[in-house]
Amino acid sequence: MRVFREMSNVSESMGSRTRKRRKFTAGKEARRSARALVGQPPPERVIPDKRRKPPKHKKPLIEKLEE
Repeated sequence: MRVFREMSNVSESMGSRTRKRRKFTAGKEARRSARALVGQPPPERVIPDKRRKPPKHKKPLIEKLEE
């Protein structure tokens, strides 16, 4: 217990670390300026899963109307 209390005081006295500045990227800056001029690009299209197959036999029309 005594060791834990001493360690907690040490971490509080050290202070907070400064954040590292991000490296400038020309591509990101070009996209940022394009978004400012034109606007946001359209959202991604949802691509249906090809592994999921439709049922082989369609239900009769009568059963469809009941549902």
